[in-house]
Amino acid sequence: MRFALALTLLTTPAFAQTCDGPLSDFLDGVRNEATAMGLPETAINAVLNGAALDPDVIKADRAQGVFQKDFITFSRALISQNRIDNGRIFGERYKDTFAAIEARFGIPAGVLLAFWAFETDYGQVQGNFNTRNALVTLAQDCRRPELFRPQLLAAIALNARGDFDPVNTTGAWAGEIGQVQMLPRDIIERGMDGDGDGHIDLKNSAPDALMSGANVLSQLGWQPDEPWLQEITLPTDLNWAETGLNHRKPATEWAELGVTAKSGALANLDAAILLPMGRNGPAFLAYPNFDVYFEWNKSFVYVTTAAYFATRLEGGQVYDAGNPTPPLTGPQMQALQKKLTALGHDVGGIDGILGAMTRAAVQIEQIRLGLPADAWPTADLLNQL
Repeated sequence: MRFALALTLLTTPAFAQTCDGPLSDFLDGVRNEATAMGLPETAINAVLNGAALDPDVIKADRAQGVFQKDFITFSRALISQNRIDNGRIFGERYKDTFAAIEARFGIPAGVLLAFWAFETDYGQVQGNFNTRNALVTLAQDCRRPELFRPQLLAAIALNARGDFDPVNTTGAWAGEIGQVQMLPRDIIERGMDGDGDGHIDLKNSAPDALMSGANVLSQLGWQPDEPWLQEITLPTDLNWAETGLNHRKPATEWAELGVTAKSGALANLDAAILLPMGRNGPAFLAYPNFDVYFEWNKSFVYVTTAAYFATRLEGGQVYDAGNPTPPLTGPQMQALQKKLTALGHDVGGIDGILGAMTRAAVQIEQIRLGLPADAWPTADLLNQL
């Protein structure tokens, strides 16, 4: 039964979404879709009966200003000494699980520990939003229904197999459940029983959560036993237009241009130079596994911080912050994005967040204006535009 439900969710597209409107109409539509998918009526009723909209979920969805912070500010806020110390403690406590993960998936402990720390402080803060109501709210809302409607249907499938209590299950505002914060569909498709008790309990079993998280990364494309991020030193005469995640070349070619590793040696892999705060700030070499982070979370600053924290938990050193040009303020960043959009660039929306699309557009304009093309927006660039 468990396999059949997962297969159904993988192959059945969501019906045409009608957002907003009366909640009862929305729930009737979900009920009809779930019935057409073959989900049992008992599970449909258990999840949808008594469902309610949560206005606090919408507030949280609209207020993600934390991602407007620059890398240095964001990383220093998230990577505390307490999280580093707890990483060592929990890494030792679950060393057998991490050893099994590394043997099976080739993923180092630090990678999972970093996600575990940022998502729930190693399982200690998992969120208190009712998951069923969070999913209903976001699926009925017009901003991202195509993402959350399938998750609501997956929650019904989880209930059908006895792994989701719609009344008592709580988690993050966006409907993620458990210690590494997985959405219902990911639990069905990628959840694993890490402790061998025959159940997948991501809230109460750290081995289940960690093994499931590793399975997610593996299925997203993680290459076993390969690096993901490495701090580097750059020559002052580097062509900055060749930096950025959209410009890759073999690490041997970067070495020929004067790029050196802060510790160890460069890997024999294709890589991109990542300058989260421009040529005067921290500098990293991003290997193919770094791309997998963006499948976990779309935020540039979160991804870079999580990848860097993983290197710290694996024994890496504190990055050299350098002396970067001060970042733009939120309003300045929005003004920049408006100007870039008017010039024909797709920046993914006017949100004040320096994401990958905004960075790419900035670099193009820096080249056009004859500025150092390191994809770091400055007040000078804003004024020239």
